[in-house]
Amino acid sequence: MIETDSPQTPTLSENIVDITPENFQQSLIDESMKRLVVVDFWAEWCAPCKALMPILEKLANEYNGQFLLAKVNCDEQQAIASQFGVRSLPTIALLKDGQPVDGFMGAQPESEIRQILEKHLPKEYEIAFKDALEKIAEGSLHEASSLLNAAYLAEPKRSDIAMTFADVLIELQNLEAAQAIIDSIPMQDQDNQYNQVKAKLELANEATDSPELKALEDQLAASPEDTSLIIDLAVQYQQAGRNEDALELLLVCLRKDINSADGEVKKTMTDVLSALDNADPTKARYQRKLYTLLY
Repeated sequence: MIETDSPQTPTLSENIVDITPENFQQSLIDESMKRLVVVDFWAEWCAPCKALMPILEKLANEYNGQFLLAKVNCDEQQAIASQFGVRSLPTIALLKDGQPVDGFMGAQPESEIRQILEKHLPKEYEIAFKDALEKIAEGSLHEASSLLNAAYLAEPKRSDIAMTFADVLIELQNLEAAQAIIDSIPMQDQDNQYNQVKAKLELANEATDSPELKALEDQLAASPEDTSLIIDLAVQYQQAGRNEDALELLLVCLRKDINSADGEVKKTMTDVLSALDNADPTKARYQRKLYTLLY
């Protein structure tokens, strides 16, 4: 442990901190286990340091918590600078998981610093995935679904994202979308998580095949022009998470008569669309189809 007579541990913000022996472990080592830490070794007499520091502070605030800027005044904290082997100023070290992963010496233009940071900062889809996991833990599944949709669209080959998204969709009774995602998982990624989510989906699908729903399907097969049966079956499909089946059934009816059942079929389709999450691609697809019929 590095000793010092100074009791101060000044903190400038959540994204920028002055390093002292007292906060060395927490702000450098421990924090680097959670996010990237950019260590700026500087001194008052160093002109390039003073040119570089405003750029680093601007970036720390702009990236808003994606990395911590840890400033080490080498005149005041010589033992810390020596521990890092600093030989010239300014020196920048990037820490991740307690270890240096990159760095540079001397003042650099903002564009160069951005390029260095981007190599080590999480991608937008990774941030969305992390936020989604927090929303799931809170029980905010609709918010999690929107975040997972963004992450999945950005990186569909990340099977952990895909399977988490499918799991949330099952909870939200959007079984068709969940099935499409499960079907897209490549063989090499079909692990225990995949088997668990697939089994959960199969159970959910079995639960949707209620006797009432099957009875309605049989009645409609016998009377395919009965709009009241079409509406009742569409509502049952929607409640069972079979949203695309519901929308397709109503759309076929509307193609024959846009004002079918005095507008009740159109109203039912609008209600089903309104109930869908905005992140659900089914919603946008059938909104376009309905718009085409209307206009």
